[in-house]
Amino acid sequence: MEFEKTITGIGDFYSPLSIACQQDLVANSKICAFKRGEIVVREGQYSEKAYLIVEGCARAYYLKDGKDISDWFAFENQFMASIVSFFSAKPSPHYVEFVEDSVVLEFSKDTFEHLSNRYHDFERFVSKVVTETMLGLCERLYTIQFNKAEERYKHLLSIHPDITTRIPLTHIASYLGVTLETLSRIRSPKNRT
Repeated sequence: MEFEKTITGIGDFYSPLSIACQQDLVANSKICAFKRGEIVVREGQYSEKAYLIVEGCARAYYLKDGKDISDWFAFENQFMASIVSFFSAKPSPHYVEFVEDSVVLEFSKDTFEHLSNRYHDFERFVSKVVTETMLGLCERLYTIQFNKAEERYKHLLSIHPDITTRIPLTHIASYLGVTLETLSRIRSPKNRT
């Protein structure tokens, strides 16, 4: 697995990183493998780690009145972190779990600060990542508020066509704000005509 190629790829997707910045990121990061179902952050914990997903996928979720509610998913070449805890040094309001066996590049808040202070291209890169994340969350909020369940599901498939083969339907249903039964009805072949 070529992590330098992965970092170049995410730089191309978000904002280019200089060779020096890429090398510094690799030198100050750690390659980690996580098993499906492994939780790396729990509600109430402080988290100073972020993960660039090389292979696999992860989700962030809340527990509300004993119910598991998925907040977002991250796939290859995307970042996953407990955003609130990582950026504001507050306890995490949610859990972070790997949904598939995954390989990631893990880096710390200190590495993030070091690269941000040293490289303007890393600052631009982070700005683009944060902007894309916020736009995605705003879009999700809009679809939940104004679209019917079937429209929300179709929109999710337009963004992640293979999501139903990678993420359990219970997690997709909670992400869409519907019951598993409603999701099953939406996915039924009878409703696709």
